[in-house]
Amino acid sequence: MSPAISAPARTPLPDIQWRCLPFGALLPHTLYALLRLRAEVFVVEQACAFQDLDDADQACLHLLGETPGADGPRLLAYTRLAPAGLKYTEASIGRVVTTASTRGSGLGHALMHESVRQLQHLWGTQPIRIGAQAHLQGFYREHGFVPDGALYVEDGIDHIEMIRRA
Repeated sequence: MSPAISAPARTPLPDIQWRCLPFGALLPHTLYALLRLRAEVFVVEQACAFQDLDDADQACLHLLGETPGADGPRLLAYTRLAPAGLKYTEASIGRVVTTASTRGSGLGHALMHESVRQLQHLWGTQPIRIGAQAHLQGFYREHGFVPDGALYVEDGIDHIEMIRRA
């Protein structure tokens, strides 16, 4: 008789507080934390040199998923919400990122749920377009996004545009 194989334990979802701020309301330490998180994941972890600072941040809203820390809020999750016409014809969600230590906790799903909710609160119910890393299509499908176009390479990584209909 072979031993039973159990699924790996799921990391519990941390207690997250959400803030959605325009660029001008980001205090220096908050801006530093979000740029650091983006660099840690998109540049270092994914070994991808790309121009993260693309002059779009100033026109976007920034969704921060934070947990209380001894030295102030600790950023665990982040997205950038772009109004229609800035990145795509439709409104969009980009720079979707969570800390490595929270992966597997469900925080990424909570982040996408809150991102869609905030975007619709800000600009109304409408289609949302994303430029997704191709290997994450299944994740985004769980949030109502479907592929809308062919695969393309951006910064050495396969991507695909996906849309969530209104």
